[in-house]
Amino acid sequence: MNEPILGAHESISGGLYRAVETAAALGCQCVQIFTKNSNQWNAKPLSKKDIDLFHGAREKLGIQYVLVHDSYLINLGSPDDALWSRSIQAFEHELLRANELDLPYVVMHPGSYTTSSESEGLARIAEGLNVILKKVAGIKTIPLLENTAGQGTNLGWKLDHLASIIEHVSEGELGVCFDTCHAFAAGYDFSTPEKYEALWAEFDAKIGLSRLRAFHLNDATKDLGSRIDRHAHIGCGKIPLDSFRLLLNDAKFRPIPMYLETPKGTTTNEKGEEEDWDIVNLRVLRSLVAEK
Repeated sequence: MNEPILGAHESISGGLYRAVETAAALGCQCVQIFTKNSNQWNAKPLSKKDIDLFHGAREKLGIQYVLVHDSYLINLGSPDDALWSRSIQAFEHELLRANELDLPYVVMHPGSYTTSSESEGLARIAEGLNVILKKVAGIKTIPLLENTAGQGTNLGWKLDHLASIIEHVSEGELGVCFDTCHAFAAGYDFSTPEKYEALWAEFDAKIGLSRLRAFHLNDATKDLGSRIDRHAHIGCGKIPLDSFRLLLNDAKFRPIPMYLETPKGTTTNEKGEEEDWDIVNLRVLRSLVAEK
């Protein structure tokens, strides 16, 4: 793989296959999707037509890598038994839906401890994942823990949090999705070669680089260590472009797909033409890749 695998999160409005079509039209090599409304608990089952159209679009348009993101309602760190149980059931369904689509990963935010404590929340997340993975044993789809910005009582903003969850999950495999905005907001500076290498050395020591399966490439509107999760367009936020340059030119990460989760919409380019922000962000990222 000589160049990074770049893409974006796209809407499934009108059908799952529409996200694949949109991604290809925008110049993406990979795409992230929800398999259902992200702000609702329930979803109608996937039909054979849904699945066939989705696979047909992928084959026709050459989108090999598709990543699923779970619902924002799920909180496996909750001390509330009813919400925790509902979250377990919902995430089990997320994994099963992705497996029906023959997709390897579902990204999840680990959870929030709300009225309990950090240690209790981490234990709750690990316990929930053990319950879920035991129930879905044998499927190919695995969860990816996403590092968070640490806003409020969100867990997963420290690499130690992710390491603790992984250590205490024994029922199945876990991977990691690394979000640049979240890492920056959590206080991880990777803007110089020295700081960049130190970050990945720490990641490898605590989690293992072999668990890294996806990236979210997002700039940040708030300062380093702010613990505020606000995504920005690449080069329009607080993260130095050198941070993205180092990541995009790191040979060890070339096989790992990288997905934009930047704000949607259009902008006016230098020629006065309206242009989709995903196209602009992808162009900025590709401009940072060193020539072969």
